[in-house]
Amino acid sequence: MNAPIYSDRWKRTRPTGPATTRRATIKIARTLEDLMQVVAVRSAVFLTDQACPYEEEFDGNDFCSLHFIAMVGREPVAALRARYFADFCKLERLAVRQDFRRSRIAFQIVQAGIEHARKKGFRRIYGHAQDRLVDFWAHFGAKPLAKNRKLVFSDFSYTEMVIELEPHPEPITMDSDPYLIIRPEGDWEDHGVLDDSAERPVTTPLNGRREPSAEAKSAA
Repeated sequence: MNAPIYSDRWKRTRPTGPATTRRATIKIARTLEDLMQVVAVRSAVFLTDQACPYEEEFDGNDFCSLHFIAMVGREPVAALRARYFADFCKLERLAVRQDFRRSRIAFQIVQAGIEHARKKGFRRIYGHAQDRLVDFWAHFGAKPLAKNRKLVFSDFSYTEMVIELEPHPEPITMDSDPYLIIRPEGDWEDHGVLDDSAERPVTTPLNGRREPSAEAKSAA
């Protein structure tokens, strides 16, 4: 299941026709096709619009990160990456296609990332904002890090920023329902495939192989 985690109406006026209203949805990348959509959006924004070198944009962190994708119809229009550390979440690689930058999609996808981090129990979000976008991140309560270190990469100057989060009323913890914990990322409130498998009796299938005895296990 890859249900949208956020949904909103979005209006776009095309120069060749009347205004059209379509639903913007935000989902979590789960498949290779989803990751291709992320790459397409980021390539258009960072490689083309900002002339970022390929090896600097695709930095080796994409397969160990969570990705949010904003869709309008069947078109991916924005992406956001999240990485999780011991006591903070880092939101990064926010990219919005040029035709959609006058909409609120950037705000919506960032808010989805923040709420996801809160649900996971994080109380702090850290990020690197291009200096020209500090005011944008301030809308979410982000403030420059007290010890703001000079940070320059890919030909832009950045400001370290931190968002202090209010605790989520029902965060996921070790005390949560174990079936909730093993559901697909972000679909925690939905009945999952492993919930269904719990209805089957325990048979411990080993494809004809005998389970090792307690003595053999202890020897191993």
